[in-house]
Amino acid sequence: AGQFFYQRLVEYMASGPMWAYILAHEDAVPLWRSLMGPTKVFRARNSVPDSIRGAYGLTDTRNTTHGSDSPASASREIAFFFPEFSEELWYQQEEPRLRRGPVLYDPEQRVHRVQGDMDTELS
Repeated sequence: AGQFFYQRLVEYMASGPMWAYILAHEDAVPLWRSLMGPTKVFRARNSVPDSIRGAYGLTDTRNTTHGSDSPASASREIAFFFPEFSEELWYQQEEPRLRRGPVLYDPEQRVHRVQGDMDTELS
């Protein structure tokens, strides 16, 4: 709030469906920001045309995607979108299990699971 683009951003964010995800990786923030490309769509189209924003961004406000700029911002944004999610419990319980890999995506649940765990659940 208070930024010149706030009203346009709110209107864009409310213009249709959106998906919020928690990305888990040691370098999740810089890796995701690299995949998204620069915030400025013109710069993204010219310098990284294969990035998400370079390929699909419309304007600087309607640049198709968002990513936290730091782990602290990610924690704050995760708490906003997923109030029931506990980072502490995830690091204690889920993260060590996922390191056993290989990890596959479960499209029905929209989560990643360890392959052996998926096989057990299916039988």
